[in-house]
Amino acid sequence: MPLPIPRFHEDARASQLYLERGAEVAEEALRYLTEHRVRPSREDAVRVAAFGIDVQVAFCTPGASLFVPGAVEDTQRTLRWLYANLDRVTELVFSLDTHRAFHVFHPSWWRDAEGRPPPPLTSITAADVRSGRWRATRFHEESLAYCEQLEASGRYVLTVWPFHAMLGGLSHALVPSVFEASLFHALVRDVPTHFELKGEHPLTENYSVLSPEVTEVKGQQVGAFNTRLFEHLMSFDRIYVFGQASSHCVLNTLLDLRRHIERTDPSRMGRVYILEDAMSPVPAPPLDPLPPSLDFPRLAREALRDFQAAGMRVVRTTDPVDVGA
Repeated sequence: MPLPIPRFHEDARASQLYLERGAEVAEEALRYLTEHRVRPSREDAVRVAAFGIDVQVAFCTPGASLFVPGAVEDTQRTLRWLYANLDRVTELVFSLDTHRAFHVFHPSWWRDAEGRPPPPLTSITAADVRSGRWRATRFHEESLAYCEQLEASGRYVLTVWPFHAMLGGLSHALVPSVFEASLFHALVRDVPTHFELKGEHPLTENYSVLSPEVTEVKGQQVGAFNTRLFEHLMSFDRIYVFGQASSHCVLNTLLDLRRHIERTDPSRMGRVYILEDAMSPVPAPPLDPLPPSLDFPRLAREALRDFQAAGMRVVRTTDPVDVGA
């Protein structure tokens, strides 16, 4: 039977910014543990991870610079799912997109011929940099090399994003209602939450929590595949994936998961469960005609079909988490 929602939780708080209520959450956790006799996670026969990708204020809270429409409702569904299955979820794993003022994709990194920064969502190609249309404010040659390598990968052209998820700022934090859920889970199941920072190196983008877009620039290593996190995730019997956005960071993390599982042990593909109603795509820009590469909702839908065809499981938050208990 699903467990009840704890007394402190309200769906409406998913869209709100507030200080976490640590004492209230802890008090409810003690009452809940006693009343429902929830066992510690170390006793789980089937180990289940809930893997939240960038469930941060920057992407999930209205008014944030990169708010993803639909994220509030995704958070509400995710929290109802988590509380209902608290005794089945062994560990929570969260990625945290983490940036500073000067990053290759922030406006502060670039200036045009008149010294003006690019507006958000500007695309900067290697040709733009070579022609002088855009010049990096620091590490110019490395920045050109980065754009060249990024384009050579065939995945992206450099996009300038608004300042977001900056370390020390409010938008970097987990959504408050999600942080309270992580604290509640930790106290009831007697297991710490696993946090994984991504995106800290200024000379590369990091859509996927498992690897950056470029790993080396002019002989300087700027990132690598996160083998430690991959193996940690693969230590679970199931990994339920949710977060933002299904067209960007979630999609690229799942791509890295799929590729590395295919290279190492394809039999593990079925461990990945994608909570399709707990993530949303970035809206397509209002262009007519719309280039296929910018139709983000379509890209997210097609990726889900591809992941399912590869052996991952696409499920919903209303589906039972039956671990055979």
